[in-house]
Amino acid sequence: MNLPIKKCRPSLRSRLKQSAGLLLLPALVFGAASLLPADTARAEIVSAGDMAIAPNLESFTLDNGLQVVVIPDRRAPVVTHMIWYKAGSADEPEGQSGVAHFLEHLMFKGTDKHPNGEFSKIVSERGGQENAFTSTDYTAYFQRVAKQHLPLMMELEADRMENLVLSDAVVSPERDVVLEERRMRVDSNPGSRLREALNAITFVNHPYGSPVIGWQSEIEALNKDAAIAFYDRFYTPNNAVVVIAGDVGIDDVRRLAADTYGKVTRRAEPGERVRPAEPPLAGERRIAVSDARVRQESLSENWVVPSSSTGAGHTPEALDVLAYILGEGPSSRLHQSLVLDLEAAISAGAYYQGSALDDGRFGVYATPRPGHTLEELEQLISAELQQLLETGVSEAEVERAKNSMIASAIYAQDSQSGLARLFGGALATGQTIEDVQSWPSQVKAVTPQDVLDAARAYLTALPVVGELRMAPEEPAAALTETTPLKGKS
Repeated sequence: MNLPIKKCRPSLRSRLKQSAGLLLLPALVFGAASLLPADTARAEIVSAGDMAIAPNLESFTLDNGLQVVVIPDRRAPVVTHMIWYKAGSADEPEGQSGVAHFLEHLMFKGTDKHPNGEFSKIVSERGGQENAFTSTDYTAYFQRVAKQHLPLMMELEADRMENLVLSDAVVSPERDVVLEERRMRVDSNPGSRLREALNAITFVNHPYGSPVIGWQSEIEALNKDAAIAFYDRFYTPNNAVVVIAGDVGIDDVRRLAADTYGKVTRRAEPGERVRPAEPPLAGERRIAVSDARVRQESLSENWVVPSSSTGAGHTPEALDVLAYILGEGPSSRLHQSLVLDLEAAISAGAYYQGSALDDGRFGVYATPRPGHTLEELEQLISAELQQLLETGVSEAEVERAKNSMIASAIYAQDSQSGLARLFGGALATGQTIEDVQSWPSQVKAVTPQDVLDAARAYLTALPVVGELRMAPEEPAAALTETTPLKGKS
């Protein structure tokens, strides 16, 4: 029921795209374009001067500090109710990795008023859907129900915001559940082990280097006291954002919020979210995971770059456009060169993970064709990057990328649940409503020089390299080893 999200921090474009499969019901409005036929809408989108995501959105703050965002959508009598706590794995005390995700599980154990998993039973009996997820910068809980059940959902969430009841009898078995989840999702998956190890040597000082699910030894040490301490510090209304999208009105939500969340005591002051900085490190950082279960080798390269929250000017949007030109789809440079022209790779691409409170990542990846090696792909990627750094990108490439990014994001985000996730995630990672609403216009303002400047500023340093390699059959104990090829610096 309680699934952790992927351990990455996607860009705003990625959030928009990911939300495509998150249920139904559009709440994204780009002027008059949103309800036009597809071809007409696309033309309107890419030529419009002023574009805003969800211009009908309204927001208010309760006396206890809780921010509430309302996105009306009257097309069906359904609502999505989400609460985002500004606390994730990067906010955990040292030595307690995984406690944010552990608490996410424990939040379903109940209160005095609604004990023993009654929360989930109530949602299910009313035909609703629910889930929760933890990331580096936030933990979120949501329900999607018929609109008449919204008051009950708000009452349930307000209750467990301040009245969670835990005992050793429920904490210890749930810790075993998390450990099993780690074994299934990470330890038994060579690709997941590589991603975890690569992340750890990409962020060697910043807490983003720790896995959201936690290190096994530290999960084993988690207990009721650790969970309650994290809960008491961060699960307070002044550290949360509620987003409600669907068949609702601002006045009704304001009244319901005052009657439920408004009665929750502001019981903590989490303070400013200051984390250790990631210092620039000299030398090469490289790691490899070899496993007999690997059937297809792969290469990954990462750079630490500014996120949407830490980047100045158009840098975040320029990095997003750069990732699109370099590695998004069959017309991208890496795909054209490595897959089609040279036939050295089965796949190749790039991505920008920029929706983080602190710095994010820019990455490239490739999978070799039979007869080609990871070393060869690394050289080919380096050559492609060097060409871009020397000659820049064309106006046509940038315009095609911007138009496609904006248009595909609009259609992919045709979901009230997805839009609630978009605004909730942004507000939990240091951005504002205006940052999200103006994203299309910010992308449209990116120039070829912006893209080149971003590439030269952040992709000239040595990347952090991860290699997933095949290995001969070995004893089971050896299959869990992660073998570093180079030191961290």
